[in-house]
Amino acid sequence: MDRRLFVLRHAKSSWNHSGLTDHQRPLSGRGRAALPLIRRALEERAADIEVVLCSAAVRTVATLDGIRPALDDRVRITIDEELYGAGGQTWFERCMQVGDDVPGVLVIGHNPGLERLVHDLAPTGEPPARETLARGFPTGALAEVAVPGPWSALAYDSCSLAAMWIPRELS
Repeated sequence: MDRRLFVLRHAKSSWNHSGLTDHQRPLSGRGRAALPLIRRALEERAADIEVVLCSAAVRTVATLDGIRPALDDRVRITIDEELYGAGGQTWFERCMQVGDDVPGVLVIGHNPGLERLVHDLAPTGEPPARETLARGFPTGALAEVAVPGPWSALAYDSCSLAAMWIPRELS
């Protein structure tokens, strides 16, 4: 059974809030405007998502809130301080801990960790998705990775990039 890993970098955040820490930065107007586009891209494929792992930063939680209508009400959501600024290895380890019966996982966090995760897991994939990934992993980017086996056996270079969306390319 193929599983699906959806990797979502938070929507565009604002830098216009003096006195806030990086962790506290909210979404910008552009980030809030991108949420319906991201949600539409996700909802077409979200039926299998049963687990969400999300950084506890304000902008990632706001991104989750903006796409939440695309998710089933029974989705198990974990908002975790340790995922703020997490590297690709941390995300990898968290995905391995998801129950093997889970068909789909959505992770929401930050770069460079998420981009590294996608590159490390999926060295191959659909040409349009690979071309999009080659241009970077900007805010609001959403990647769909096909995982060929159980989460507990997740391995680098074992997956395939099925699709990738960038908000500015969606309508």
